[in-house]
Amino acid sequence: METILDVKGMTCGHCKQSVEGALQGLDGVTSAEVDLGTGKVTVSYDDNKVTVAAMQEAVEDQGYDVA
Repeated sequence: METILDVKGMTCGHCKQSVEGALQGLDGVTSAEVDLGTGKVTVSYDDNKVTVAAMQEAVEDQGYDVA
């Protein structure tokens, strides 16, 4: 499956790495790609292993807000 998260507060390459790393560290996430220009994060995942809520929590734990 694929979902797009709308993440607020990402401004630089470090933000991109933090968010992508947090998401890719979750069991079931196969890829996460941040677009700093739009604030969107495209996540491919196995919905039998991980929920969108868990992904949102992982991003929020890095200090960003998910709309």
